[in-house]
Amino acid sequence: MTFVQLIDCKTSRFDEMSRLMDTWVEQTKGKRTASHSIIGKDRSDDSHFIEIVEFPSYEDAMRNSNLPETDRVFREMVALCDEMPTFTDLEIVRDEQLYKDTCRGFFETIAVKGDLPPLDGFLAENYHDHDPANDPDNIGMDAMRREIEMWRGGFDFEFTIDDQLAEGDRVCNRWTWNATHTGEFMGIPASNKQVTMTGVTIHRCREDGKIVEGWWQYDRLGLMGQLEALEM
Repeated sequence: MTFVQLIDCKTSRFDEMSRLMDTWVEQTKGKRTASHSIIGKDRSDDSHFIEIVEFPSYEDAMRNSNLPETDRVFREMVALCDEMPTFTDLEIVRDEQLYKDTCRGFFETIAVKGDLPPLDGFLAENYHDHDPANDPDNIGMDAMRREIEMWRGGFDFEFTIDDQLAEGDRVCNRWTWNATHTGEFMGIPASNKQVTMTGVTIHRCREDGKIVEGWWQYDRLGLMGQLEALEM
């Protein structure tokens, strides 16, 4: 789970503090566990600064705190502050941009050429998939891989994400699927036809960004028509 630390300080010697932070980053290169950091200045108080430091987890933050360079730079930072800085530790419980990035990465990954890459960076192990074409639902990573491999065995395809909306732990992805029918699909032999399909997938994500549930709606009837597989 992503962990964020807020460092709140007041200083009239920000330029010196900024140089101190640059020195610390250089000295801890290869050891520092922070994944991202930004510094903001209070618009109503030029001496008030907040640094926002992101870590992959609380454990990574603790490893960073225990570096000898961190202890030294903290003491030097306190000397540059007008008053004692304060620290706020935050566990991230909702990150809609992370959820959107995970969903987009999932669609990109299942469309790659060659062997299907691991999906554990996108899907939870107990992922639950709702697809009106499947009864019962696919539940679990292995079942979802089999479903994806079925589509990959019949088509070379790619997704275009046309719209993506996130609210809370849900991400709505409106997509267009363009494909070439290169292999057998549901008993239909390869035709090399160029086909397209539109659809919507709603994903539910947990705090670490992994997808735990998905609901699909897509124009499967239109696809079968393009493959000339509809009985008249």
